[in-house]
Amino acid sequence: MRTVDPAKHRARRQHIVDAAAQLFATKGFERTTTAEICRAAGMSAGNLFHYFANKRAIFLAVFEDEDSDKAERMAAAEVADDPWNALLEVIDLLAAPALEPLAPPLVMEAMVQAYRDPEVEAALSRGTADEQKTVAVLLRRAAAAGLIDPELDPDATASWVVTLVASLYTGAATDPAFRPAEQLPTLRLILTRYLRGDAHRPGVRDGAVHRGAR
Repeated sequence: MRTVDPAKHRARRQHIVDAAAQLFATKGFERTTTAEICRAAGMSAGNLFHYFANKRAIFLAVFEDEDSDKAERMAAAEVADDPWNALLEVIDLLAAPALEPLAPPLVMEAMVQAYRDPEVEAALSRGTADEQKTVAVLLRRAAAAGLIDPELDPDATASWVVTLVASLYTGAATDPAFRPAEQLPTLRLILTRYLRGDAHRPGVRDGAVHRGAR
């Protein structure tokens, strides 16, 4: 039996995913054929099916493979010493792919497929839930430290934070004039003013909101 080199296997698999992602972003999932993926990846169908069972599995891998590093960074953020700065870093982490040309159309295509495919919908829901969990953890810690408005509900606010970050993707995918890199500073400013509330105004003492200053 031939021994499989795990590193080479991962690299070859990633090569297929990268080639397919280009096609999915420009043509969509339905209009992209397996033959086109094979040509883009420079391999035969038999070789491609050694790594993936079908086109749908490749499409899912485009999103699942990307999430491994992100999950590690979000887990580290949850226990960071400074929850406010960690929260800003998580927002940048979630927004970063929107600055790349392929990510917004891929996200839009995933949203379309999610309506048709329960497995795609489940994968997207898991990713969103993980993002909201990390944001909510940091919001609770920041509120406890007096760094944000303590009256904000952490779970509901986390949902809004993730939704606003997602607007960078939908904006870039639907409006050719929309530039996520130019809009990210505005998004950060909006979120900062929303989250900090009285905490960033005069009257704050020892990191806590001074109610009498309102």
